[in-house]
Amino acid sequence: MPLPARGCRGLLVPALLVLAALFLMDRAASAVEAPQESIIVTDIVGRQVQVTVPVRRVLLGEGRQLYIAAMLDREDPVGRIIGWRDDLKKADPDTYAQYARKYPALDALPTFGGVAQGAFDVEQAVALAPDVLFLNYEAETAAEEARFDRKLGALGIPVIYVDFRHKPMENTEASVRLFGRIFGREERAEEFLAFRREQIARVTDVIRDRQPARPKIFIERIGGYTEDCCLTFGQGNFGTLVEMAGGVNIAADRLPGTFGQLNPEYVLLADPDQVVVTSARWEAYVPGGNWIGVGPGADLAEARHKLEGYLTKPAYAGIRAARTRRFHAIWHQFYNSPFQFVALQQLARWFHPDLFPGLDPDATFRRLHERFLPVPYEPGYFVSLK
Repeated sequence: MPLPARGCRGLLVPALLVLAALFLMDRAASAVEAPQESIIVTDIVGRQVQVTVPVRRVLLGEGRQLYIAAMLDREDPVGRIIGWRDDLKKADPDTYAQYARKYPALDALPTFGGVAQGAFDVEQAVALAPDVLFLNYEAETAAEEARFDRKLGALGIPVIYVDFRHKPMENTEASVRLFGRIFGREERAEEFLAFRREQIARVTDVIRDRQPARPKIFIERIGGYTEDCCLTFGQGNFGTLVEMAGGVNIAADRLPGTFGQLNPEYVLLADPDQVVVTSARWEAYVPGGNWIGVGPGADLAEARHKLEGYLTKPAYAGIRAARTRRFHAIWHQFYNSPFQFVALQQLARWFHPDLFPGLDPDATFRRLHERFLPVPYEPGYFVSLK
């Protein structure tokens, strides 16, 4: 239910927003009845923020924050969400469909645009009377420039910054704990974090103890979302996962930040041993594009067929990875979720199959769903040519 643009409001839109707020207020109040208290938390960017917890009415400034919200509120993942950014249906349509089938209320939630994209409307947010707004780290600069923090804070609406994207290995634990504390689900948050640490150690302990020869890896970021070459990860996110999994990220020395782009000549000269493409079913963004539709319930035969086409890209002509067909595709949304450790395990399996014969990332992700998430596991997150 997209919120109308400001120019279309008149008298009808405020009335509709008030009715929506009243409906969602009743639903959220019935979802969380625990006694509340006022606390001060420190968010990912170091701001100290006063919040009344557990919150009952939540605005998600990023649709993919549903991943953590659903884990903490497994019994009713939509109960306290009163509005969210409109990106999940386009960026991760298969996960959206999973949840919408089981929780039709998702389709009725008010939606808004991104803060970093300049599409967020404070008046619309205020009309929904939230207890808190969660924003991703990358929205901080735009929010500060527009003074959203101060405007919302003056109305008693705290803004909390979290990060699963820029420095996920550094900030995921703190971000999960923030959600857990603010939702009043600290025990569940710690249970998940213990599981996460255990699954990470299954890779990092072996790499530390065995010290294997490291293959050279190129990560093609958002494969098929654009025809530009060669978008990738530097010293962060999937770039960090490559190193943790026992590989060498060929972009690490060239790109000190999390995201960036190499020229095709550099990729050819680096001659990577393996190429990993992050992608997803992005029909809404690029109809009929060269994206590889990995994700929950994916058609892996079709995904493998589309991955085959990457062998002929000019940037990969004659490289070792192409000669040996060591091309892989992985669900892009691991890059912005608390579940990155599943990607870490899959990378380790691709890079060092002999070291990890008993490691099964599909089984790990299935177990995560069974223990923590309200929807069943549907495989389809990884595919490989070899």
